[in-house]
Amino acid sequence: MPVRKFRSVEEMPGVAPRRPHDPENLRIACELSELAYALKPWHFEPGVRKFRSIEEADRHRREWQRRQVRGSPA
Repeated sequence: MPVRKFRSVEEMPGVAPRRPHDPENLRIACELSELAYALKPWHFEPGVRKFRSIEEADRHRREWQRRQVRGSPA
């Protein structure tokens, strides 16, 4: 396969659009999910947590998600 050079990203050809409802789309999505998990696995702290309110539980969940995405220490 020959190597092609481009002066800028705008010159590069775009990715061909995928057909809606194509079963191949699900396979690609699953492979991307597996790759994302392999690159940055989730970390669950052991134990059970009790919260005084649903708002407190939501705050805890949002903080946990932020730590997972940004990789902040616990």
